[in-house]
Amino acid sequence: MAMNRADLHTHTTASDGLLAPAAVVQRAHKAGLAAVAITDHDTMAGIEEALQEGQRIGMTVVPGVEISTSLDGQDIHMLGYYPDWRQTRWQERLSGLREGRTLRNERIVARLRELGLSVSMAEVLQTAGKTGSDETVGRPHIAAVLMEKGYVDSMAEAFDRYLAGGAAAYVAVPKVTPLEAMEWIREAGGICVLAHPGLYGDDRLIEPLIQAGLDGIETSHPDHSPEQESAYRLLAERHGLIMTGGSDFHGERRGVVFHGEIGSRTVDAEVAAQLGRARRRGP
Repeated sequence: MAMNRADLHTHTTASDGLLAPAAVVQRAHKAGLAAVAITDHDTMAGIEEALQEGQRIGMTVVPGVEISTSLDGQDIHMLGYYPDWRQTRWQERLSGLREGRTLRNERIVARLRELGLSVSMAEVLQTAGKTGSDETVGRPHIAAVLMEKGYVDSMAEAFDRYLAGGAAAYVAVPKVTPLEAMEWIREAGGICVLAHPGLYGDDRLIEPLIQAGLDGIETSHPDHSPEQESAYRLLAERHGLIMTGGSDFHGERRGVVFHGEIGSRTVDAEVAAQLGRARRRGP
């Protein structure tokens, strides 16, 4: 048990996670954490439920989001902490991102059918179990259908064969740039953090983001090597950036947790408090 720790990167059923927001908060509490951030993809639909559960059981919940962006063909994810999720302009912007995802999903399903795989959007939506337009449907839901129908044996195989960049059914979705996402997050009063930089294969992209006002870097992540984590900590210290970390928990399928179990990557709970203190009080 580590009551002074925080997991600042988790996903719920509001996007491509497998547990409801309240269940994620409960799981973090059972793991002995002091705080957990809910950072669903392009939506903050799960925040109210998570906050209510956190208040009920006495646990700090950090409102967050993970925005998918692109720069020179490279997918880059930006974490936003404490944006005002009730702000109309912010919600309109997130809605636009989800509409782009919807179009991409339809095109992926069409490609899968061209490849001879019997998959429909109705099946994807049923598997996703979405009830609201403010919730996100993504490639993991398509991968789940491929698994259920026996076309692949795992999520990893679904992405490697069909859904990852360059794979047989991959379709790029129109995305904002990292700088645009940072501007949106700031205008909503939030804190901008670069998610899992070790996954991008090019650390040269970090410096321009820092110069543009990046607030922090996710130094600790299940897919980072110890050497990467050390390098990103040094980089953050050199530029005075907030150092975050988290499990990137999505849930468990067939006994496999993706990316990591809640609490497997954490930072001191003071970082959650630091994010709260640093949030912007207006545009």
